[in-house]
Amino acid sequence: MKSLLIPLLILLNLPSVVHSSHLNNQRVLKVTSESNSESIELAKYLKDNGVVKYSAYWCPNCLNQGELFGKQAYRELNVVECARDGINSQTQLCIDKKIKGFPTWEINGKLILGVLSLKELSKLTGFKN
Repeated sequence: MKSLLIPLLILLNLPSVVHSSHLNNQRVLKVTSESNSESIELAKYLKDNGVVKYSAYWCPNCLNQGELFGKQAYRELNVVECARDGINSQTQLCIDKKIKGFPTWEINGKLILGVLSLKELSKLTGFKN
């Protein structure tokens, strides 16, 4: 019993290195990487062409997707928050669209599940930089 207690006490006293927004009760996805001009142009193009990203603030894959764009470009995207307790939640829309996982991209009426590279998004949408 004693041999289990010591590692547990050490683990509980370690500083947390996880910086996920849901742990800080923010209920919004917080992208921290910097954008470049190409990712900003792509994000604007996606928004102007009706591309939608269905997301949940607590979703690690959604955060990974956001980090590919960077924070400046991510603000340009049309993102629908599906988590009930997320900021500006549109849960019913996500239910109506039959969103099964996150992130899900809606491109030309087709739903595509998963993290997509910026190159893949460019190809799927016809974006030429």
